[in-house]
Amino acid sequence: MADEGGELEAYPPPGIDMRRPSVARVYDYYLGGDASWAVDRKFGDTVLDQFPMLGEIAKANRVFLHRVVRHLIGRGVTQFIDIGAGLPTMQHAHQVADDLAPGRTRVVYADYDPIAVSHSQALLEEHGDPARHAAIHADLRAPDRLWKQVQDTAILDLNQPIAIMLIAVLHVQQPASPRSGDTGDVGPAAVARYRELAPPGSYLALSHITDEGVPPDYQQPLAKLKELYDNNSSPVIWRKRHEIRELFGDFDLIPPGLTWTTEWHPEDRSPTEPDITFPTPNGSLILAGVGHKAP
Repeated sequence: MADEGGELEAYPPPGIDMRRPSVARVYDYYLGGDASWAVDRKFGDTVLDQFPMLGEIAKANRVFLHRVVRHLIGRGVTQFIDIGAGLPTMQHAHQVADDLAPGRTRVVYADYDPIAVSHSQALLEEHGDPARHAAIHADLRAPDRLWKQVQDTAILDLNQPIAIMLIAVLHVQQPASPRSGDTGDVGPAAVARYRELAPPGSYLALSHITDEGVPPDYQQPLAKLKELYDNNSSPVIWRKRHEIRELFGDFDLIPPGLTWTTEWHPEDRSPTEPDITFPTPNGSLILAGVGHKAP
């Protein structure tokens, strides 16, 4: 994120740790966005040099998010919470929703990265509707607090069905607060609480990198990728298929179930979006699905 004179590079916003690359900003770089800083781009280039297909993998995941929005609108969903929303590269959820159902949907974005929130707020000020869209600075690991922040926006009716989206965020470790006494990753516990908070009839959409069932020649690069993130950015977790399925709890997976990103309702892709394919579907590395809470 810099102008030609580098002024923004020289003066990052308060609270931004410029010593380590941000997962959100590096992901934006993979997608071709321009909201990264030098530390993010340097790390991103190191990753792409060793794993060049990651750009296409990231784009396939973004297109999955778009298909989720379209598919759930087709099921009558009008309310969305995008947790760990990241930066608005390759369209944010509300833009996809408004293309399909103008004026009828409501979206709240939540992210822990202040730059991601700032960019989303700027986008919404220019192209959003303050009565239907909001972006909040919130922590995935504190579900009740995040839910209250969403309620305070007065954008969503939390008594009616909502689509909760956790797209490519849970493979980033979610460490507990040192004061909590918990150890390890609290992501699954947080997701379980979101499932409890969700009103009957709600949906949970998520995507997650796995190292199980992927092409054999991906195993070594995936191990190296994890090492790079663990040592230089935020530690990551490659969960197995059954562990990802467990994140949905007792929600019923809608067809086709838990599958690779490119195989989840490809008919819901927009003709204006890139048609991303891999030699085999498991080349996307990311398992994805949508669960439904009983009405």
